[in-house]
Amino acid sequence: MACFLVPCAEAIVMKAVEKKASKKSTEEVSHISMTRKLGWLSNMLFGGSALLAFEHVWHGEITPWAPFVTAMGDSADMVEMFHEMATVGVTMAVIITIAWAGIVAVANRMEKQAKKEIAKA
Repeated sequence: MACFLVPCAEAIVMKAVEKKASKKSTEEVSHISMTRKLGWLSNMLFGGSALLAFEHVWHGEITPWAPFVTAMGDSADMVEMFHEMATVGVTMAVIITIAWAGIVAVANRMEKQAKKEIAKA
């Protein structure tokens, strides 16, 4: 019902962290900055949230009129919605963050290998 709100909230926080970090960033050009890597995470989270929101609109769980999320109309449905957000939404956000960490680890390893090859030449 509203599980997409959890990764969307994380994406908003990460975008704010990315903006704050970009003001302080003084890293070299040949290096993939942490700011850029944070951008990858926020893009992954926003993309996943957008796809899930579309799926919920498609199934009629989100409407263009108040209360927007159909589960907000009934208190029993609200309990189910919050449970879904706490279980499914948090799990999705964690999985996306773990996938991003893997991507960053691969990018860091590739950067180290490239620096070693440049040093050899």
